[in-house]
Amino acid sequence: MNLIMEDLQDRFSLDDITLDTLEKVIQHSLEEEEINYEVEVSLTLVDNLEIKELNNKFRGMDKSTDVLSFPMYEKHELKEMKTKNNIGEILIGDIVLSLEKASEQAEEYGHSFEREISFLICHSMFHLLGYDHDTEENEKVMRIKEEKVLKGLGIVR
Repeated sequence: MNLIMEDLQDRFSLDDITLDTLEKVIQHSLEEEEINYEVEVSLTLVDNLEIKELNNKFRGMDKSTDVLSFPMYEKHELKEMKTKNNIGEILIGDIVLSLEKASEQAEEYGHSFEREISFLICHSMFHLLGYDHDTEENEKVMRIKEEKVLKGLGIVR
């Protein structure tokens, strides 16, 4: 797995341990879906103003949010790729994370900043892998997968 990260904000600094944890969250999410080919994931760290602009542009919502996911493939396309050999590295999508919003939410929910950004990255990864929470049943499936990945890494509330 190749993680391309860009930090476009200046309020928060992530140490090497936190960055390593985020990479493990991404890797374990891929393993949960049995992705057996090389993938690339783009992660951009932003502030509330930047994510608000993106949220408005791409979702028509003029407010800040915690994370945005931009998948490159549908779930069935990713499954098809598992059966192909030598497909090379595939960009599966982009994640845009507001560290400012994550910090606010960590305080609101009473857990650590690291736990919050790990959850948001995990959540976004499952969007990149074709999951959604558009129905109660789909949300339940997605939550089970997220909790399995985070619990497996010892990241708890």
